[in-house]
Amino acid sequence: MKKIIFISIALLTSFCFGFAFKSIISYHPNDNGKLKRVTSIGGIFFKCKDPKKVREWYKTHLGLNTNPYGTVFEWRHAEDSTKKGFSQWSPFSEKTKYFEPSNKEFMINYRVDNLTALVEQLKKEGVSLTDTIETYDYGKFVHIMDIEGNKIELWEANDIVYERMGQELGSETTK
Repeated sequence: MKKIIFISIALLTSFCFGFAFKSIISYHPNDNGKLKRVTSIGGIFFKCKDPKKVREWYKTHLGLNTNPYGTVFEWRHAEDSTKKGFSQWSPFSEKTKYFEPSNKEFMINYRVDNLTALVEQLKKEGVSLTDTIETYDYGKFVHIMDIEGNKIELWEANDIVYERMGQELGSETTK
């Protein structure tokens, strides 16, 4: 009986230690064991004179299911097709300050798997961050600048919450 208890405790301890170790070192490596960086496009944002008219034009002529923020494209993850992913398309007012310090007319949002680990790596590489990581129910965000002064948004998405928010708004995705 003592042997069974000992083996059970040893197995349970091994499982817990393995789970804890995996959680500590989990940085979402790719097949080469390196940190995954960008996994897909998370969104395209651009300035325009009249965002409402632009959204309507795209809805009428290109069939986008627009909402007050633009449209959300729905797609499936390549690694697991049972999981949905989303990308945001949003026209902004030409007077927006959201793209600053960039003076460009657009900003691209890239999806990433582990924003915290990626930010630490980018800091080591001397990449310029414009802010700190902000966390919301639907994901984590940070902004960086590329070598040509383009502001880039990095997003570690929580697709389940993001989809629920859209449903609560009564918004349809563009598929």
